[in-house]
Amino acid sequence: MSDAARTDIEAVELANTAFYEAMERGDFEEISDLWLDDSQGGISCVHPGWPVLTGRGEVLRSYALIMANTEYIQFFLTDVRVSVAADTALVTCTENILSGGPAEDGADLGPLVGQLVVATNVFRRTPDGWRIWAHHGSPVLAETGEEEPDENPS
Repeated sequence: MSDAARTDIEAVELANTAFYEAMERGDFEEISDLWLDDSQGGISCVHPGWPVLTGRGEVLRSYALIMANTEYIQFFLTDVRVSVAADTALVTCTENILSGGPAEDGADLGPLVGQLVVATNVFRRTPDGWRIWAHHGSPVLAETGEEEPDENPS
């Protein structure tokens, strides 16, 4: 791998990490800075269970809504893979999410919930560095612990 390719991969990894850290801090300004401008290409976002959101306004409103309704969120990223082709980069990962909503009955924090999401983040190189072009998160279905019935009983 060339030094330039290694440098691009490291820069994309840093941009991807910055995205998740900004979410953890609830830093809407940084989240906004990490997404492409509409003038650089239409952006899109799919949160687990949501319809496709397109355009900077719609996408950023979704993050504002998520941050307003989430008291605590932490991402543990696993299976992170980065590939770069010219001015486009693809990051796939598993988001191991721990989150909590607003507290109830005087508690400091609402109940914590764990969730697994597989995510794809697409970045584009800009004069200001790598910016998110698209994010797609899909929930990982939890195993129930019950065995599936044998379809061909003997």
